[in-house]
Amino acid sequence: MAKSPSKKSAEPELFTTTETAGSPPAPAHSKPTPAPKKTTKRTGKASKPTAAEAAPAKPADVAATHSGATATDNRPTAEAGSPTEAPADRLNQIFEGLKQKSTAKQAIYRNTQAAFDCLRLVSQELVVELSRKLTPLDSSVVIEYRSINDMEFHIRFSGDLLVFVMHSNIVTFPDDYGPMPSKYVEADFRRRFFGHIMAYNFMADSIKYQRLNDPGYLVGRLLVNINSHYFLEGVQQLELPDNDMSDNVITPEMMKLFVESAMIAAVNNDLIAPPLPEIQKISVKQKLENQQVSRGSKVGFSFSAQQTF
Repeated sequence: MAKSPSKKSAEPELFTTTETAGSPPAPAHSKPTPAPKKTTKRTGKASKPTAAEAAPAKPADVAATHSGATATDNRPTAEAGSPTEAPADRLNQIFEGLKQKSTAKQAIYRNTQAAFDCLRLVSQELVVELSRKLTPLDSSVVIEYRSINDMEFHIRFSGDLLVFVMHSNIVTFPDDYGPMPSKYVEADFRRRFFGHIMAYNFMADSIKYQRLNDPGYLVGRLLVNINSHYFLEGVQQLELPDNDMSDNVITPEMMKLFVESAMIAAVNNDLIAPPLPEIQKISVKQKLENQQVSRGSKVGFSFSAQQTF
């Protein structure tokens, strides 16, 4: 049966120029075809534009064709490389954050630095005092203070080494940790942030002979807040009084107590040698790294992250 000529001529009208953009250009001898009216597949009749097609494009429609900075207030995003102007409320949020948090953290850092300097000073005085008492009894017992940099110093006494380190960042903790649930901390959000100073105990020979795998032990951690109040946590051997940040103010006497307690904790925990089966063989790497000796450990330290002193 012969095909209807009207159906043949209707088929090209199903495609628009945009739909055939990827097709090869028409031959030069073909006649230009006028823009066809939009038709439906079933009837071939021109369809009326819908309300959505007739309405002008909204900003949201324009935004979909752009890429660039994120905009607010239902405005279109800008072209790449041309960010839109930030709303005033965002600038205020940044300003308030800098004014409150950042200035508070800077003040806490200064307080922590002052506490660390005080700790350094009392440590030097303590070393001089102990040396004066011990030297007449046994001059071979070495007690010395050594400054490493602005944020670290060491105290060496006999076979032990205490390493005091101040961290450069200000930290906070979960709501249920340490001093966080106290009324003192809850009364001012700035008291939720702390500078911290750690005291580690190493074997002195571990540093001297560079036995890199020898362990060190955290003896105590001192937290300092914006009011120069402190919270101290660490091993049970520190034997420090109960912690109440509202009453605990950084003083030279308190810093001296911290150093003395850390030294007592280190002295009272002797080095425990490992069982023989654990050291029956060593690797060449251990030999080259001066780890061929019987590496001991201090097992007397007990530490609870939730325990306060």
